[in-house]
Amino acid sequence: MPRVRKGSARKKAHKRVLREARGYYGTKSRHFQQAKVALTRAGAFAWRDRRARKRDMRRLWITRITAA
Repeated sequence: MPRVRKGSARKKAHKRVLREARGYYGTKSRHFQQAKVALTRAGAFAWRDRRARKRDMRRLWITRITAA
């Protein structure tokens, strides 16, 4: 009997990553390894920018309140 190395689990994981990377440019949407890196970076940037957006909005609100 042949040895199976995470057959269906691996396929499921790869499918999920590639589905989430849809719309990315070139290799990043087609190759698993590139897609995984792109998703990790996208997540990191999204996390950082959510905090940055809060900062920016706070500054804008303060400016508007001061001007009023």
